Amino acid sequence: MQYDLLASPIEYLKGVGPAKAVLLKEELGIFTFGDLLLHFPFRYEDRTTFYQVKDISQLTQTVQLRGVIEEMHESGEGRKRRLVAYFNDGTGVVQLIWFQGVSWVRNTLKTGCEYIVFGKPQVFKQTYSIAHPEISPLEEEEKTPAGKLQPVYSSTDKLRLRFLDSRGINRLLRQLLEQIQPADLPEILPPELLLKYKLISRNQAFREVHFPPGEAALLKATNRLKFEEFFLLQWEILRNKQYAKQQGAGFIFKNLGDFFHGFYQDHLPFELTGAQKRVVREIRNDLLSGKQMNRLLQGDVGSGKTVVALLAALMAADNGFQSCLMAPTEILAQQHYRTLKELAEGLGLRMELLTGNVKGKERKKMLEDLYQGHIHLLIGTHALIEDEVRFRNLGLAVIDEQHRFGVEQRARLWRKNTPAPHVLVMTATPIPRTLAMTLYGDLDVSVIDELPPGRKPVQTFHRSDAARLAVFGFMKKQIAEGRQIYVVYPLIEESEKSDLKNLMEGYDAIVRAFPMPEYQVSIVHGRMKNTDKEYEMKRFVDGITNIMVATTVIEVGVNVPNASVMVIESAERFGLSQLHQLRGRVGRGADQSYCILMSGDKLTREAKKRMHTMCTTQDGFEIAEVDLELRGPGDLAGTQQSGVLSLHIASLSKDRRILEAAREEALQLMERDFTLSQPAHQALRDFVNRKHGAGQQWGRIS
Repeated sequence: MQYDLLASPIEYLKGVGPAKAVLLKEELGIFTFGDLLLHFPFRYEDRTTFYQVKDISQLTQTVQLRGVIEEMHESGEGRKRRLVAYFNDGTGVVQLIWFQGVSWVRNTLKTGCEYIVFGKPQVFKQTYSIAHPEISPLEEEEKTPAGKLQPVYSSTDKLRLRFLDSRGINRLLRQLLEQIQPADLPEILPPELLLKYKLISRNQAFREVHFPPGEAALLKATNRLKFEEFFLLQWEILRNKQYAKQQGAGFIFKNLGDFFHGFYQDHLPFELTGAQKRVVREIRNDLLSGKQMNRLLQGDVGSGKTVVALLAALMAADNGFQSCLMAPTEILAQQHYRTLKELAEGLGLRMELLTGNVKGKERKKMLEDLYQGHIHLLIGTHALIEDEVRFRNLGLAVIDEQHRFGVEQRARLWRKNTPAPHVLVMTATPIPRTLAMTLYGDLDVSVIDELPPGRKPVQTFHRSDAARLAVFGFMKKQIAEGRQIYVVYPLIEESEKSDLKNLMEGYDAIVRAFPMPEYQVSIVHGRMKNTDKEYEMKRFVDGITNIMVATTVIEVGVNVPNASVMVIESAERFGLSQLHQLRGRVGRGADQSYCILMSGDKLTREAKKRMHTMCTTQDGFEIAEVDLELRGPGDLAGTQQSGVLSLHIASLSKDRRILEAAREEALQLMERDFTLSQPAHQALRDFVNRKHGAGQQWGRIS
């Protein structure tokens, strides 16, 4: 068995040792040589320029100095303890200051020795100082002359105190790359791809991404590694999808009977859009294929996903199978239940709602009827995955806003039947194409990209606090015309007292501006009792209250066609996706609707872009692309819990073309040689097998 250098524990690398190894593991997740190699720079700096102390000014951002530590002294005790070193470059003196790790730093530095220092200068009483600078002995730097582009690595305060700042990590990488031989980084991409895309070798790419000889070489190195990372990720996703199709037998729903035809011909209250009809056909084909359906249904708020889910459930019922619909919140589950109950009335389809509030004899009877097969469609929250909930023959599982659920929660639902039920995943959160093909690449994707006829685009405006009286005047005019209004506050965390205070103060201000008995105002937030929340919601749904002051609990699940105005307070605190979801609460009737984004006067560049995007487009997918660009993938669509986006160098928002090319090549290779049995693909096959055999510790490399 060939020795795998890159799997070596990091403590065995020269310059690390046990103590630093513990820090590298805890702070950066670097356990092996391979992990260190994957710790890529996040930017590059020109470190060929040296400043002189005499040239530093208050406008200087960062400086690199060469000089001697003349003296050091400590002052203070406990948390106020500090170490000050006086650094002289011949033109002046600057103070180097450490507030942490004082003893360790003092024992490491030596007076009279020359050092290179890098950091941000600050001035106090005409004396310049640099707190916690990057510092290294001059003789060490001269042994390893740097190129023009110096990599900058992420580090932490604890690591910097042990001289594992960016420069320290760079030194470790130099040690590592001196040990690595070409055989330790074998080529794994098929030769035809190297030729087609003019990709440099892996060995060269890893060396030049950490120690770039120039900008052109750096671009080639990063492009090579990004392509490889995307290609391997897409190969794994597509491979899993193919295996699932080969092995995942599914129930065949041959019949379209009384449930489906009866609803479609006699109960459907409107004509389906072309997009809805297309998606129903795609689902129908899946349910006839004999393979388990795994389909993602994307569609903006109000596009008609719920009706499509009902049609799929009716197909299941016509074939003697049960269905379930799992929603992330009780409010949304109740909304689905009311909507579907109304749509399916008169069909003879038994539908029940199961949440944490259903208890005692009622719950026992419902679970018994479910097990006996008397219930056709069960709607609920995560209560559906409890062990006591047993179906007679679950044939279809629909999950709404599935990114709100953990992987294990969803898996427990699949295990409710053998073979596993067909799966329809729905989301009203538009997912950028790059994210969808990565996060949901193992699913077939359907998109409802057409709103029902008669819907008018919601007019969106951005207003500052100074315009509040004018906004109140507009709200009163809308109420006089018989409309209702949402006012939403950013209670992001229910435990944040300041947010709750803002909400209550906002409610008081609304009540003063819209006094009783002329106006009625409701309030809803997550810390209220469910009974109180439902009471206030019902008053608004029934048209008793004119204004609902709420937190984001109304983001999904509230359908009031008469509500025509959405006022979002502190809109700069919301992400684009959430703003778009909130705006989707209005515009559900035939009347012109409005969304007013309220904010302070001082906005960041990103906040301004979010406001501008909301005011200029209604397209959820365009909004999602901007959101991806601004926030990155980690915050979108629950990707933090997905586990698939552990990208080390590639970026979904910045490297879309590379991703699309890599996915296309993975698809074509899969069609040509799914088992990778051809000699030209042996290295890739060995890599994939080794990766799956050893887990995914640092599998992008060895």
